[in-house]
Amino acid sequence: MRINRKRIFAISRKEFLHILHDPRSLLIIIVMPILQLILFGYALNMEIQDIPLTVMDYNRSAISRELVQLFEGSRFFTISYNSKGPAEIDNLFLIRNARAVLMIDQDFDKNYQRQTITPVQVIIDAVDPNAAAIIKNYCNSIINRFNEDHAGRLPLPFEIKSLIWYNPDMKSVYFFVPGLIALILIMISALLTSITIAREKETGTMEQILVSPVRPVEIIIGKVLPYIALALIDSMLILVIGLILFNVPFVGSYLLLLLMTLLYITAALSLGLMISTIVKTQQVAMMLALISTLLPTVMLSGFIFPIKSMPQILQYISYLVPAKYYLIMIRGIMLKGNTFGQLIMPFLFLVIMSAILLRNSLSKFKLTLEK
Repeated sequence: MRINRKRIFAISRKEFLHILHDPRSLLIIIVMPILQLILFGYALNMEIQDIPLTVMDYNRSAISRELVQLFEGSRFFTISYNSKGPAEIDNLFLIRNARAVLMIDQDFDKNYQRQTITPVQVIIDAVDPNAAAIIKNYCNSIINRFNEDHAGRLPLPFEIKSLIWYNPDMKSVYFFVPGLIALILIMISALLTSITIAREKETGTMEQILVSPVRPVEIIIGKVLPYIALALIDSMLILVIGLILFNVPFVGSYLLLLLMTLLYITAALSLGLMISTIVKTQQVAMMLALISTLLPTVMLSGFIFPIKSMPQILQYISYLVPAKYYLIMIRGIMLKGNTFGQLIMPFLFLVIMSAILLRNSLSKFKLTLEK
């Protein structure tokens, strides 16, 4: 069966003109990705700042003030003082005047001078366990810095030095922006393609296409090509905004990322086509596209939550999520400078998934036309 390029070009031209004259499609293509990137980029931030920390300093010595000053100099804490005693801690947490309390023992300076164990107690409100873990790490970091500044007083049997690669500043935005690109691309690509076939059914123009000599595969290719081009433009736009607005580093190959992105877009468009073959209205197509892309990408791809920490059954289900493989590739290329050989496994997984989705979409579309 030969494919007529002229017919494909005519369908693509017609679809592209329809997009240009459809405000809703233009909104989805241009405005929605930018807003999502900006909103998610600033909202999805694991760093917590201006944490209300109450200091109960019962020592009030020069060495205790030095420790408190380290907390005051941190951008993570907002310091207040309270001397009413430990009985006040519960009330501070109940009225939300504090998220953590730093208690310094009255013998802090004496123990320090004697070179004995000098306890410092940090009490944290753990209603939000994730936030509590982050606050604990911040406190430990500052206390460790205090110990390092005074380490010359005590002999240490060995010394531990940490070296952080790829993200030395530990900025969560470096982790989330590549994930946002994956999320936005699959949402936009699947959403647009799921609407396009459903729109033809809903408006009744599908019958006009059926009486023409155009073959089903030509309809599919002709309708998908404009969205591939638009999705690539979207990906470049999102990437540029991420690099400029959030200062995300890019140490890998732009050409390799383009290749991987094209493959990922193909999988997303195939998913949208498969949705469009089983629904009759645009509203249902949009709902199914959002449900099948947004939730799996956010919850099961490693976008926010580590896959290894999930129950075993969810880890198996994650193999069916295209974003899982693209996240490995885009984060590896942008942050680590991975080469194609180092990304061959997620690449092959995504190739197989794209082939299966595209084949199912074409077969279901042919069956729909025959009915």
